[in-house]
Amino acid sequence: MPSPNRFLRTSGVHAVIDPDPWHANAFVLSIDNAEQSHVNLAQPQEVFYEYLRRIANAIDLVKPAGEPITALHLGAGALTLARYIQATRPGSIQHAVELERELLDFVLEQLPLPAGTDLTSHVGDAREELAALPADLTFDVVILDIFSGPEAPAHLACADFYREAAAVLAPEGILAVNVGDEPGFTLVTSQTHALQEAMDSVAAYGTSMLFSRRYPGNIILLGKNGAWPEGWAQQLVAAGPHPATVMTGVELDELTG
Repeated sequence: MPSPNRFLRTSGVHAVIDPDPWHANAFVLSIDNAEQSHVNLAQPQEVFYEYLRRIANAIDLVKPAGEPITALHLGAGALTLARYIQATRPGSIQHAVELERELLDFVLEQLPLPAGTDLTSHVGDAREELAALPADLTFDVVILDIFSGPEAPAHLACADFYREAAAVLAPEGILAVNVGDEPGFTLVTSQTHALQEAMDSVAAYGTSMLFSRRYPGNIILLGKNGAWPEGWAQQLVAAGPHPATVMTGVELDELTG
């Protein structure tokens, strides 16, 4: 029996949801034959993909364990982190923005959210939908997971957009940006500089070997409208996946030239 699939009109490609052959009750979302998201319906607190696990680790630091948060997901995918937040912080209020209407509908039909999830979905461009949110909404976490390679939408990969995202953060909130890049890390460098223009504190978090700039991979950039909290870097490194590195301050400046 073929796996469920849906044509995405905006991008002109197909999305497919396949069962994970190694984990019961787990599924993989692929778009245009490229794996995008992994979801474990039975254990949504288990995050399989390395870069998403690192964002989850940062979410864990925002407030004490189990305390509800507000979260904005710019780029929904299979809503892996929305599921994680609901599983680990019941009662959280979440919003998700996705460019592809068919993708959101498809994911919610095939992979239902955990019971009790309070998630409002928005269809459209991430920057436009961010600007259209009610003025009184603030978020403990804003997650940008749109950059899937060295090419990134210019209107999103810039300091002005990061300022707009930073403006909706609660005082102790974080902006987490997933940056997938090729060796040399041209996009990581440009996005680090853009985030540094927009926010007071910036950190880069990822697998240690990636910081040699010799390998492709995903770096998580974390921005705060204030000082980088003492002890956060050590906690993120300890949380893994291992080996992990967190760079801030002068070290990060040296990485990005």
